[in-house]
Order: sequence, then structure tokens, then C-alpha cells
Amino acid sequence: MEPFLSSESRDLAGILLLALVTVETGGLYLLRIVSGRESVTPFQEKFARAGHAHAGVLLILALVCQPFVDATDLTGGWAWLARSGVAVSALLMPGGFFFASMGRGRTEPNRWIALVLLGALLLAVSLATLGIGLLTA
Repeated sequence: MEPFLSSESRDLAGILLLALVTVETGGLYLLRIVSGRESVTPFQEKFARAGHAHAGVLLILALVCQPFVDATDLTGGWAWLARSGVAVSALLMPGGFFFASMGRGRTEPNRWIALVLLGALLLAVSLATLGIGLLTA
């Protein structure tokens, strides 16, 4: 019987599952914010929520993509992009939200917001690559 996942997908899935544990622990910080035990501006609270939500959703999406990548004929850089691009965007986008809002009393994003845009671009290209790969397999 052929394995359900390639070794590449299985390895990345294991890493993604462990990364989800870090999102869970990051939720503790968010609980401190919403319970008033952490002093932040309304802007920082919104960005903390956005970063946390993007991290969880994008890691789950990256997990979902793994068996689909194995169902394509993509190779080389295209396969890497389809397999790993969503996972990398799960680092870039939340990182952008968190870093852009760091600093006592911050009320607007700093230049780290560019990571959100870079992550969004990578996400779009990765998903388009996977979608085309599936349609042409």
C-alpha cells in the first residue's frame, strides 16, 4: 500500500503540528490582554488578535495543503512553493502584526507591517501554484 503522505509532506505536517502548540501558548498572552492583566492600546489589542488568528488559520491551511501537493505533478521549486509557501506565510503575516505593534503605547503600525503584505503575496502565489498544479495533474 502506498503511503498517504510523501515524506516531505509528513515532515512538514509534523513541524506544523508542533508550531500549533506555540500558537496555543501565544493565546495565553492574548488572554492576559483581554483580561486587563497586560496594558496595551486598542490598536495593539487588535493587532494581537489579528496576529494570533492568522497564525492559527494559516498553519491549519498549510496542513490541509500537504496531501493536495502530493496529488500534483509539481517538482522542484514549484513543489516547494506549493508545499511550504503557506507555512512560510504563517510566519510572515502574524510576525508582521506582532512586530508592527510592538512598543509601549503604540497606536499605529511601524514599518514591520510590510511582513503582512509580503506574507499575503506569498500566500496568494503559493495557493495559485497549488491550484494550478491540481488542475493540470
